[in-house]
Amino acid sequence: MSFLAGHWLWLYLGVGALLISYVVVSARRRVYAARLSSTSLLSSVLPRRPQWWRRHVPAALLLLALAGLVFSLARPARAERVPRERATIILAIDVSNSMAATDIAPTRLAAAKQGASAFVDQLPPRINLGLVSFAGSATVLVPASADRESVRAGIRGLQLGPATAVGEGIFASLQAITTAGKRFSDTGQSAPPAAIVLLSDGETTRGRPNNQAIEAARQARIPVDTIAYGTADGTLDVGGQEVPVPVNEQALRDIAEQTGGSYHRATSGDELRSVYRGLGSSIGYRTEYREVTTWFLGLSLGLGFAAAATSLAFTSRLP
Repeated sequence: MSFLAGHWLWLYLGVGALLISYVVVSARRRVYAARLSSTSLLSSVLPRRPQWWRRHVPAALLLLALAGLVFSLARPARAERVPRERATIILAIDVSNSMAATDIAPTRLAAAKQGASAFVDQLPPRINLGLVSFAGSATVLVPASADRESVRAGIRGLQLGPATAVGEGIFASLQAITTAGKRFSDTGQSAPPAAIVLLSDGETTRGRPNNQAIEAARQARIPVDTIAYGTADGTLDVGGQEVPVPVNEQALRDIAEQTGGSYHRATSGDELRSVYRGLGSSIGYRTEYREVTTWFLGLSLGLGFAAAATSLAFTSRLP
């Protein structure tokens, strides 16, 4: 629960002061009544008083009504997830030979395909989604559009290649976003917000360095969410020899942090699908606050009427 005008909550101090005053006055009345209780004429002089709890019910309802009115003045609102109407997301996937490692069954690449496909399925339909693959170079396989089947087909067709060019993958993704933005400008629309979701298991061995790609993404104000995919014990069989292919977490963490994105780590297919679900939820949806003031206002009015009714019934007067 959030408040759109939270400064009104200071009025609860006034409600608290009324409560304290009521308790003090009630206590003084009990003391005064106790002093007169020994007088034989007390019962005949004073009118018959209602049971003790009946005297406090109207006051309690009135205080609750005032508290509800203060709550309503603060304009309470609840958070709701709403699908984004316009956004461009580029899914960049590392297809270097190290993605053939079997530390994630059946292979890193096969599990990555499954996770990426699940990511595609959960995005809102109006999000523009594109696909970039990179090994020693980067290629825009599917331009950003609302055509999900083309992206799914591109994911299924990913093939391994030598070397790793993470920087080139980011540059290609930025170019794909620029191209998509031009399509909007040609129709008189402003370019939608964009983001890059990059999955990799290694460090840059070819192409432009990561720091150049980071700077380009920062200038374009496009966050890069990175997923470090693989384990520290990953190996690859090269000519009968086991070659270590550990994931380079620090490089991917730096990319995310310096571009305003989020860093994630996945060491299994299940973890990767969980990461993609989280990214799909954060990128594909936005949070909107819907006011629920009328609910509490109605409740407050109901409590106010109840206070008046019980006071008339128990004491024959309004509170």
